[in-house]
Amino acid sequence: MPCLLDRIAHQPATALLGSFFGSSGREPGMLVSRQGVDHTSRYPDIVAALRSLEVPSLILDGEIAVFDQALISRFEWLRRRAPTETATPPLFMVFDCPHARGKDLRDRPLYVRRNVIEDTLDDQDLLLPVRRLADDGLKAWQQVLERGYEGLVAKDPTSLYRGGRTLAWLKVKQRDYRVEERGFYKP
Repeated sequence: MPCLLDRIAHQPATALLGSFFGSSGREPGMLVSRQGVDHTSRYPDIVAALRSLEVPSLILDGEIAVFDQALISRFEWLRRRAPTETATPPLFMVFDCPHARGKDLRDRPLYVRRNVIEDTLDDQDLLLPVRRLADDGLKAWQQVLERGYEGLVAKDPTSLYRGGRTLAWLKVKQRDYRVEERGFYKP
């Protein structure tokens, strides 16, 4: 991923998405997966929101999500859902910003990049910063359980942006979280 970042960072209105990349190397606001699959036409409203941002260059790291009435992410609904289910439209949930306004932010701490995200996405409806939980890990895990979330990603606020796995970010999930609803259960 760092090589891709280096190739697209100089382009105007660039967006990089965690599960998806938006690269202005071809056209501003494109949604292309890490595997190189173009999803731009699948999420036209998100692409329009990305293109509406008034930032000369931007890379966002995040994922597309749909939420149910209780605001629980339902990734399986991106593939299919019953028409009777109440849901949000697809949203782009942003968890990092490695590049903004012509500056490489990968060597800046997460708390700086998070401030850039919040400033850039202020007043957006389809592009949102990921939720914050309590700073204390045990309290954050209690919030996960009480709210019915799949899990959490604990990040060191002083950590630098690195592609791939890092010990500065710890992902913790509930075991067998909604496996039947999500279509992963095989009796």
